[in-house]
Amino acid sequence: MSGQSGRTAAVPFRQFVIKIHSRCNLACTYCYIYAGPDRSWRDRPPLVPAATIRRTALRIAEHARTHRLREIRIDLHGGEPLLTGPGPLLDQAAAVRAALPAHCTATFGVQTNGTLLTPYVIDDLAAAGFRVGLSLDGGTPALNRRRLDHAGRPSWPAAARAAGLLRDRPGVFAGILCTLDITADPAEVYGSLRALDPPMLDFLLPHANWSSPPPAAPHGPAGGTPYGDWLCTVFDLWWDGDPGREPQPRVRMFTEIVGLLLGRPSSSEAIGLSPVVAAVIDTDGAIEQVDSLRSAYEGAAATGLDVFRHTFDDALAHPAIAARQRGRDGLGAQCRRCALMAVCGGGNYAHRYRAGPTQFANPSVYCADLERLIRHIAARLDAAVSPARRPPPLPDSPCDAPPGPTHLPPT
Repeated sequence: MSGQSGRTAAVPFRQFVIKIHSRCNLACTYCYIYAGPDRSWRDRPPLVPAATIRRTALRIAEHARTHRLREIRIDLHGGEPLLTGPGPLLDQAAAVRAALPAHCTATFGVQTNGTLLTPYVIDDLAAAGFRVGLSLDGGTPALNRRRLDHAGRPSWPAAARAAGLLRDRPGVFAGILCTLDITADPAEVYGSLRALDPPMLDFLLPHANWSSPPPAAPHGPAGGTPYGDWLCTVFDLWWDGDPGREPQPRVRMFTEIVGLLLGRPSSSEAIGLSPVVAAVIDTDGAIEQVDSLRSAYEGAAATGLDVFRHTFDDALAHPAIAARQRGRDGLGAQCRRCALMAVCGGGNYAHRYRAGPTQFANPSVYCADLERLIRHIAARLDAAVSPARRPPPLPDSPCDAPPGPTHLPPT
């Protein structure tokens, strides 16, 4: 069955996020892992043991064989996955390739803060078929003021060097992940990141929820849609382009919303009604849900499963994962009544949390911001296409959602 009407069969995992290192050499002030409510990282091995690397590879191969998967994606994360050099990443890639059945291929990526990237590390990763993603808050020292090391020193000089190295290796450069900061000028953030020539930009809303709301706009009235406004400004810069500098980088959130408005399925659980197809394997072999859930409460991402005693099919049967594969039926009543449901999809699952009986059965804490962005993109898209091909207009008053991210639902 489709995601809009619910599902009766589990969708196999196609993305495996493997934690190589559970520590980080930075202490970013907004980090939801090391400054958030879930402290389970303290009890994990700092570096994934060789036995866990081998067992994880066998479990991934087992899943690919069971479900006749033709392609899977392996993302190696941390902490900072390059804390002990590229060796453990290369070992994991080699173990997965050796274990996979002949009918399945794997693509490999690594997400790094860039401070430990060198030409030699990039060469090693490139030779093993890796693509490298960089985490930044912008393309200037001031925009990266929140990304400090444990001694309070800025990470920008090393990160800027990494960005330059990756710009010179377009076949290796996967793109830049940027957590949105509404105190920063959106035009400056987008322009400075674009100047680094990434093939893709992924703007992330700060991980927040109804019990731990996102930062409010520093100026202006309470409520409103500060995050939606910020993203609309960036969208217009991206959509209108710069005739002197083409092509534009792909901006994941924007291309996802445009595709959904045109009737295409989403490729991300964070927008639309696509089922979760990603599993996380921590350094101790624990099989967990996506890391963003750690921002909700201690143990929110835990399943009680691990690669030594359980299969990934066992993880698919876990109630929390099954709930996130149910499409429309996995949403709260308020979201199911919303005219934007098929596009918004309730937003990021972690952003729906509210302590109490409703848990995740709420709209996103960014509900009003997402509506603002989706309607803005729909209007720009409507103006760009011919009348014969225009999608139907979005209905008014899509839902009875709260007025904005700074207003909590009544208790």
